[in-house]
Amino acid sequence: MAVKLHRCPNQWVKIKAHPCWKIEKALQDMGIEYERAPGPQKRKERESMQEHTGQRLYPAIELEDGTWYREDSKQMERTIREGRLSEKASG
Repeated sequence: MAVKLHRCPNQWVKIKAHPCWKIEKALQDMGIEYERAPGPQKRKERESMQEHTGQRLYPAIELEDGTWYREDSKQMERTIREGRLSEKASG
């Protein structure tokens, strides 16, 4: 499954406490093919995030069917590591 990871532009931050890195690392560890889609740093400029998730917070995952998935990063990480990411698709 190829997904798109909508994340902050600070791709150099690779510490466990960083929500975007936590999700990117989980995708890597689970062998899930993904594409990075870094967005604006400023929350007020994150209209696309607001439109698709109802929030202006990173990270979010856009699945192949166009469904967007966004929760607290700890929950997102758990979903990915448990192999349940495909359950979030609307189809």
